[in-house]
Amino acid sequence: MSQEIIITEEDRKKFKRLDAFLVAKYPHLSRSLIKKYFDDGVFESKSKIELKKMPIAGTSIFFHEPIAKDTSLEPQNIPLEILYEDEFLLIINKQAGLVVHPAPGNPDQTLVNAILWHCPDLKGIGNEKRPGIVHRLDKGTSGIMVVAKEQKTHEGLVELFREHDIQRKYQAICLGNKIQDQTIESTIGRNPQNRLKMKSNVKNGKNAITHLKVLEYFNYFSHVELTLETGRTHQIRVHLSQDLNSPILNDHTYGRNKEEKQFLPNQIKGLISDYEYPFLHAKILGFTHPITKKELFFEANPPTLFSQVLDGFRQ
Repeated sequence: MSQEIIITEEDRKKFKRLDAFLVAKYPHLSRSLIKKYFDDGVFESKSKIELKKMPIAGTSIFFHEPIAKDTSLEPQNIPLEILYEDEFLLIINKQAGLVVHPAPGNPDQTLVNAILWHCPDLKGIGNEKRPGIVHRLDKGTSGIMVVAKEQKTHEGLVELFREHDIQRKYQAICLGNKIQDQTIESTIGRNPQNRLKMKSNVKNGKNAITHLKVLEYFNYFSHVELTLETGRTHQIRVHLSQDLNSPILNDHTYGRNKEEKQFLPNQIKGLISDYEYPFLHAKILGFTHPITKKELFFEANPPTLFSQVLDGFRQ
């Protein structure tokens, strides 16, 4: 679809820069996307034009807006617990066991496939009709996630996460009952001995900060709340297992499962005998909506099994 824009004297009085004018004219496009389109030749003119200044009155600019391509990913009718939805984003409470994005080993039956089914009119990210995944929860982690439906929202959410201007609290059950409230800070990067795992304080790792608060002590275990200041891959799991030596219960990648079994009451052993995921839940997510500027805050209680294990410890 091609549109012609003719710059007027009124436009020149109102705007000092062409990019500011284009953002106002096409509010669904972000400034960064307009720059990309400009560099890619999506905006054309017979006159020489620059984004940093307004052209003279009468300048004609053609905007060839790309049409979002259909994604090759298949929409799949997978149940979702949706906590909030508008035309820009949706908030979901992800169940443990659901992979977020298709990848080798998990080509489908993911959160992305589910959203494609739920949102058939998705505007898409870039030039593809797909949801914008801003942050990920591990397959085994349950809890709250935000997903963007269109480009401008996606960019706004990415910026919120980059500036840490977002509230994220998790809960976990972990081994050890002598840990104290504290802030854990280290670098986290790929484990050079095992590329499937992450590791604290490796060369070229990225800074990671987790604030820990103990909610309850049990015999040999603790129920903790974790507030993320950064969002590195496996951050909570690595900080608890490697920096505090208190891995999350049932974490088969970073945990000490043989030791756990020695200390677990038989009742809890029976509850989790067929459960394969760590007891980690993303409980709280709060942020300012990047488009409407509305303050959003969501809280989701841990899954039933998580609560049953806590009750088992309390008894």
